[in-house]
Amino acid sequence: MINSQQSRFEPLHLAFIGSGGLVILFIVAPLLGMFLKTSGIEMIETAGDPEVQNSIWLTLWTAMAGALTFGILAIPFAYILARKTFPLKRLVMGIIDLPIVVPHSAAGIAILGVISRDTLLGRMAEPLGLHLVGGPIGIIAAMSFVSIPFLINAARDGFLGVPEKLEKAALNMGASPFRVFFTISLPLAWKSILSGLILMWARGMSEFGAVVIVAYHPIVAPVLIYERFSAFGLKYARPVSVLFLMVCLIIFLLLRLLSGNKQNASNR
Repeated sequence: MINSQQSRFEPLHLAFIGSGGLVILFIVAPLLGMFLKTSGIEMIETAGDPEVQNSIWLTLWTAMAGALTFGILAIPFAYILARKTFPLKRLVMGIIDLPIVVPHSAAGIAILGVISRDTLLGRMAEPLGLHLVGGPIGIIAAMSFVSIPFLINAARDGFLGVPEKLEKAALNMGASPFRVFFTISLPLAWKSILSGLILMWARGMSEFGAVVIVAYHPIVAPVLIYERFSAFGLKYARPVSVLFLMVCLIIFLLLRLLSGNKQNASNR
């Protein structure tokens, strides 16, 4: 009786499903059209282009490097945000979300003002042979700036979902805060943290505005797509876009599958 009631759709539910279908169509139609208008020959030629290969690889590893590097700092900070109350906490939360609303070109200019050669970081990096502007480090900085809110917010929500009484019980039994964090809090919040890392990685890969200001070269995939569109038109930009989307989609699905398998294993 309950199952029959749950499976029955009311007119309101049907209206909601219809509106959801329009949203899905809005997302799928442009992507599907792009795939259908790209021939197999164009895909093969694009996949064999060394410039395309290098740009996609650069995009993948710099976005991943940014997510993992800043994750070391952001995840413990997200725990503090979830567990502690301190002065100006709401201001801190607003600052964390600020990169989401800052125009991306403005974000690039802001980052450039911190890592250019005439800044303190720039002068410190020069003797070490590190080129912050126009190099992978600059790309990582630009990608991480616009994407780190996704990781912090997801990790904070994950820690909020961990029962605080479990942590207190472990502390009362003599466990150190360090051990409680790594054996209770972190494992139980891991699914949300991994989702945040994936979102940060994905958002970093798609960044154009900040990256193009900080490091036009070496060229990442979004910049290459724009460059080919500006120079040669849609016909030459579309195959690069499709190939980049396919690579990202495959990796994204694999990471989601991996996170799902870990969650299922932990529930057994």
